[in-house]
Amino acid sequence: MTAFVELISIGCILIGSFFCITGGIGALRLPDFFSRTHAAGITDTLAAPLLLLGVALQLGWSLDLVKILLVLAFILATNPTASHAMAKAALRGGRRPKVGDALTFASRASDPADRKAP
Repeated sequence: MTAFVELISIGCILIGSFFCITGGIGALRLPDFFSRTHAAGITDTLAAPLLLLGVALQLGWSLDLVKILLVLAFILATNPTASHAMAKAALRGGRRPKVGDALTFASRASDPADRKAP
C-alpha cells in the first residue's frame, strides 16, 4: 500500500472518530429531542461512512472491500432519511423544538413581537 493511500485512510479514520465523539457528546448534552436527533444524524451520516472508507482503503482489493462498500451505500441511503422521518414524526406528534431565551440580533429585528409601536 502506498504511503499516500495510507495517509488518506488514517485521515478518514481520524475525522470519522472526531465526528463520533462530537455526535456522542451532542446526544448527551443537547437540550431537546430535535437537537439530539441532529447530533445522531451527523454521527450516522458523516462518522460511519468516513470510518468505513478509512477501513476500505486499508483493506485493498478483496471481497471484504465489496461488503464494506455495500454497507457504506446502505448507510448513506437510509440514515439521513431515517433521521428526517424521526424528526418529522415527533413534530407531527406534538413535540416542539426548544427555543432558547437569547435571540440573535437578526432574529430580534425580524420578530414582530419585539417591534415597538411608533
